[in-house]
Amino acid sequence: MSFAPFDWIDEEARRRADAGLVRTLRPRPAEPELLDLASNDYLGLTRHPEVTAAAAAAARRWGGGATGSRLVTGSTALHAELERELADFCGFEAALVLSSGYAANLAALTALTGRDSLIVSDAGNHASIVDGCRLSRADTAVVPHADPDAVRKSLHAHRGRSLVVTDSVFSVDGDAAPLTELAEVCRAEGAALLVDDAHGLGVLGDGGRGALSAAGLAGGDGTVTTLTLSKSLGSQGGAVLGPARVIDHLVNTARTFIFDTGLAPAAVGAALGSLRLLRREPARAARARAVATALYEQLTAAGLTAVRPDAAVVSVRAPSAEAAVRWAADCRAAGMAVGCFRPPSVPDGVSRLRLTARADLTDEQIALAVATVRRTAPAALHAG
Repeated sequence: MSFAPFDWIDEEARRRADAGLVRTLRPRPAEPELLDLASNDYLGLTRHPEVTAAAAAAARRWGGGATGSRLVTGSTALHAELERELADFCGFEAALVLSSGYAANLAALTALTGRDSLIVSDAGNHASIVDGCRLSRADTAVVPHADPDAVRKSLHAHRGRSLVVTDSVFSVDGDAAPLTELAEVCRAEGAALLVDDAHGLGVLGDGGRGALSAAGLAGGDGTVTTLTLSKSLGSQGGAVLGPARVIDHLVNTARTFIFDTGLAPAAVGAALGSLRLLRREPARAARARAVATALYEQLTAAGLTAVRPDAAVVSVRAPSAEAAVRWAADCRAAGMAVGCFRPPSVPDGVSRLRLTARADLTDEQIALAVATVRRTAPAALHAG
């Protein structure tokens, strides 16, 4: 009797197919063929000539790869330059660049907590935060979404080191966390505050300096933020920003920093190019927010159920996972790419189309996007 150790995978695949949850890779061409409302290129900088030139120049000077972990040979002067400029732009004392935003969240959560700690985590937090909580070995209390009072109760019941973690802007519905209230709770209870500003950098705050800057919390001694360089900055990688002593601690203890190869020079150069361009053109942040608002207003005026955006993510409800998949496919067939969020990616079990606003979208493209979503909507959602 033969033994097939992976036969269980076939059953799992059947279950996914029956539930409408099959995910597939779809390589995109080098030249865009679709109107893009699916990527996180909020400022439209991924293909900007200055950004691609900065990436190419960095690769020519420093090589195609970092060559090792940053504590061995993987740190370059370019990495240090990006860290200084990120910290200065966002209003923090120091920064540490890692290979991804995912790695940045794991680094911060595992290095700043431990077995004697409590992490209080919002129920809507990104998967990288969820995984960081699991790997931290700390006790984790998952509290209802955007509920500072629930955070207060969890902290008050704990005696010892504690940390509150939240996205600044939640990636599913695009709503913002109540950062001011959370910071007040943390101060009252003696807890640290960690904010993942992946969807806030480049969109919120003065000139795109992020959600913590907008809330007046940047640079606080008890506040740390994580960022991704792959959204508004159009590159790749992540960073942790905070007090210098926190960053020094991460250099010495964060496993996703110590044991990972450093971010490739081309990505560092591209992120620097984008950051400098944003400094010169701060209106890009306001334009991204304006595009998101226009999408929301026109979609709701067309009779669809959308969530008012606090940044650049616009969520449109679908009647089921299967309907969401068909809707996204019909949009693609009509010439537009949109995101499709289904369980388990959505904590409330409600499937959605996810549209991302870009600062470089024209008013004509916004109108076309709304018309496409409306025309391809499932029959149950059509108004009138």
